[in-house]
Amino acid sequence: KYLAKILNKCSFVTLLIDLISLRIAVSQTASLQCCYSSEADLNVNWTLTVMITHNDSVVMNVNQTDKRMHVVPESENNQGVKCSSLQIQNVSVKDRGLYRCALHHTSSSFSVHTPGTFLQMYLHVLDISESWKNSIITAEGVLLLLCVLIPGTMLIFKSKGLHELERRKGKEEENIYEGLNLDDCNSTYHQIQRSQVQGPYHDVSNAVEEDIEFEKP
Repeated sequence: KYLAKILNKCSFVTLLIDLISLRIAVSQTASLQCCYSSEADLNVNWTLTVMITHNDSVVMNVNQTDKRMHVVPESENNQGVKCSSLQIQNVSVKDRGLYRCALHHTSSSFSVHTPGTFLQMYLHVLDISESWKNSIITAEGVLLLLCVLIPGTMLIFKSKGLHELERRKGKEEENIYEGLNLDDCNSTYHQIQRSQVQGPYHDVSNAVEEDIEFEKP
């Protein structure tokens, strides 16, 4: 609360703080309100202040002939606070501006304005119902689950394939050595070792006597 202007020598008006700003979607209904307390009888008119340039603005009365504009009859509570409400149906971007109450004394030319509420609008990027939103969220969850499950399943199958390949390779190696005779392998191994020790030359003294046939002249 704060004390505003003196309307006459005997009357004061106390203005309650208005909602600073109201942001609403286009085509929705905006509800604005201004409240004050005064012992004097005051007339309330709603005004709209529109910025033309950075330093210039225009103040105009709210067009109550517009069917979208509806001023709710003034009400008063037990504490003597009086409130006036303005409802704007199907708001558009053209309704943007600062809405204030102009309080006029019935027997004086003085008037005072409430701080006012700045009305601004925004456009919906996607105007969809709640059921569609829930469906989209469900679809996103399913896609996320698939993105996790598919790569994991592929890795599992790939791992199983590698294990199967290693198992088959082990079986093939076992089959290779299965038919071999170890005694034959040992004798062959010793023969190879003996030939490597003796070298490429044959020892004549240790050679087995063989029958030599000479050609007759």
